[in-house]
Amino acid sequence: MALACWGFGLYGHSVYLAELQRLHGWPPSLIAGASTATYLLNACLVIFTSNALARFGARRFVLFGVAALATAIVLLALAREPWQVYAAYLAMSFGWLGLGLVTIPTIISQWFTRRRGLAISLALNGASFGGIVVAPALVGLIAFTGFTDAMLIAAAVMVAILVPAVLLWVPSQAATPVPPVSAAPAWTRRDALTSLPFWTVSGPFALALVAQVAFIVHQIAFMEPIVGRAQAALSVSVMTTFAVIGRLTLGAVVDRLDPRWISSVSMFSQAIALFCMTRTGDSALLLACCAAYGFSVGNIITLPALIVQREFPPAAFGMVLGLSTALGTFAGALGPGLIGLIRAAAGDYTAALMVCVALKLAGGAFVLVRKR
Repeated sequence: MALACWGFGLYGHSVYLAELQRLHGWPPSLIAGASTATYLLNACLVIFTSNALARFGARRFVLFGVAALATAIVLLALAREPWQVYAAYLAMSFGWLGLGLVTIPTIISQWFTRRRGLAISLALNGASFGGIVVAPALVGLIAFTGFTDAMLIAAAVMVAILVPAVLLWVPSQAATPVPPVSAAPAWTRRDALTSLPFWTVSGPFALALVAQVAFIVHQIAFMEPIVGRAQAALSVSVMTTFAVIGRLTLGAVVDRLDPRWISSVSMFSQAIALFCMTRTGDSALLLACCAAYGFSVGNIITLPALIVQREFPPAAFGMVLGLSTALGTFAGALGPGLIGLIRAAAGDYTAALMVCVALKLAGGAFVLVRKR
């Protein structure tokens, strides 16, 4: 699920933009606007993921996500007008809901308790492999068959793999636990939004994601003038590879450690890596900084679910995680534009990256605030 969701729904965007621009001559800003619309719609819809899982059951909801993502890929393959691209990207938002960051941990919470942190970390490694496997495979397939045929083949392969997997392993029952009669009153979204613990989870990661998404989008543009196109592309691969390593390392120990302290260390380490990038032009050191930054890229996405699991009532897990993910998604969608404006005003990326450093430091300090 994660491989398909992030591979086609995040890392695939750069492939779609390049190919649609080449085929139709549409300006990049037009296609990028569809990506922004997708993230903003997803930020609104993800709040209600827990309700959908409880109402329809996990299996049907995930199958709905598979169908939506496949429909989006087919619509992109057949798009001949800009509005069709927007329709495809909006359909992709529903694919994100059924296969994404709230649904996966909620399903895993039904199967794992003692080693849930490890299970979530391992499952969400599929997100990183989406960048390693899906995007390069799409590029190769497009070169061999053309954009339209490649996208149709990709949709067919995804459905052929995911549908049997979902039918075999995703439980059909509602994914939100039902509290016993004697339990405390159920949490509501209003309870979450007025509680300090919720904001000390959601706020820090929203700040971190503004910087993280911004750097990922601008990474090649920042690196290329310094080290060249080949080294800039290599830096993306290095960062993604270390994101996988970081998730595996975290998964092995996270159930024995305090996830808030791990979150703080992760954000501070990324701040140090970004600061060092602004102070060197050496290609080896820049790649080392990208590796250090990438080590925590995946964990910044995984850790909110682990904190919510430990600090909130089990029945509120999906609802609280959905709200937190919505805030993070909305913040992340603003990051690339914000950093782009700062870069344009300053004339280079130094000031923009220093803003990212400040956001990471603020998030790393804020996440340590807790109220028992």
